[in-house]
Amino acid sequence: MAFEGLADRLQNVMNKIRGKGKVTEADVKEMMREVRLALLEADVNFKVVKDFIKRVSERAVGQEVLKSLTPGQQVIKVVKEELTALMGGEQSKIAVSNRPPTVIMMVGLQGAGKTTTTGKLANLLRKKYNRKPLLVAADIYRPAAIKQLETLGKQLNMPVFSLGDQVSPVEIAKQALAKAKEEHHDYVLIDTAGRLHIDEALMDELKQIKEVTKPDEIFLVVDAMTGQDAVNVAQSFNEQLGLTGVILTKLDGDTRGGAALSIKAVTNTPIKFVGMGEKMDALEPFHPERMASRILGMGDVLTLIEKAQAAIDEEKAKELEQKMRTMSFTFDDFLEQLGQVRKMGPLDDIIKMLPGANKIKGLNNIQVDEKQISRVEAIIRSMTKEEKTNPEIINASRKKRIAKGSGTSVQEVNRLLKQFEEMKKMMKMMTTMTKGKKKGFRFPFM
Repeated sequence: MAFEGLADRLQNVMNKIRGKGKVTEADVKEMMREVRLALLEADVNFKVVKDFIKRVSERAVGQEVLKSLTPGQQVIKVVKEELTALMGGEQSKIAVSNRPPTVIMMVGLQGAGKTTTTGKLANLLRKKYNRKPLLVAADIYRPAAIKQLETLGKQLNMPVFSLGDQVSPVEIAKQALAKAKEEHHDYVLIDTAGRLHIDEALMDELKQIKEVTKPDEIFLVVDAMTGQDAVNVAQSFNEQLGLTGVILTKLDGDTRGGAALSIKAVTNTPIKFVGMGEKMDALEPFHPERMASRILGMGDVLTLIEKAQAAIDEEKAKELEQKMRTMSFTFDDFLEQLGQVRKMGPLDDIIKMLPGANKIKGLNNIQVDEKQISRVEAIIRSMTKEEKTNPEIINASRKKRIAKGSGTSVQEVNRLLKQFEEMKKMMKMMTTMTKGKKKGFRFPFM
């Protein structure tokens, strides 16, 4: 996961100062030395690090911090605020043209995941913002680029405009725009050609596409794994085209995160979205404050809630709450809840979004065994309708049949039955405790 090394280093530094009743300038100086090393190791641009340390130091040794009742916490607050500012301050939202369609040019070098990201962005626009996008295949040079976008279009059940690889990208973009207006699409996403390196021919073509389509957004797709090279590429594209935003791919990979912390400061171009996985729904709006919280080990509850709200059916959640109150919660309900929680993404990533999770020893190395969850699902699916509703009827012979049908052991079936009973008792306690209190959003069976 991105930022893990940086997060560990910064959290250790913060923990040293967090509970201090008195903080001196010497304490701040020592802390800044550690922070500087942590940022440089994370491949953050040297000038960006220098400016960041200067700003934090000036604020941290101010009278309002050193003389406050909780100076340690005040210093951490300063670090968080400056880290947030470094990544852009507030979320930079996607443009909406008052004269549809809104045109987005997707640009970048080969290998950054531009075509896949174009599909992911179209999917996000439809699901999150209820838009009607048109994908445009304007990369006529890379073998199979057009086919790849058409395949993604079929997968997403979304239209793709293509004129093959014998028509110029400028003409393709021009005709696509006319088609979008005719069919009332409110977004046009143009997948342009990439190169292994930036060259004059590529830039001339992109400038011509920009001229004929007058895009509302020009998004540069860069691979976060490339570190400082990503920043250099962003700088070059920005100088030539005037970027409006950056999409970082592979931020879920083993990257040090330096690009995410440097791009906004170096190019003054905001990061608008981040790729957090290979699936077509693994693209998220970039929230600088939430990312700063995660880096400093403060969790990311807002993103967690958004993921839950997107994955969980509200009516079913209310129905489930009623079942919990009346103790009529069955294995069928449990199976349904497992499916909804799995839609939120890898469970080990979700756990790390909880505040204070960084303090749990060994959590950074945690890996939730998805196969084990699949085994639980297999056990439940091997039960009869009656057994799922009344698990107390499951005797020794039934356990053997369920174990055989699910490819598991009787011990595993016993373990699940015991855990299910314990969970039902816990639910009863929780619903009793919350009864009569104001109801807010609640995660299912958590």
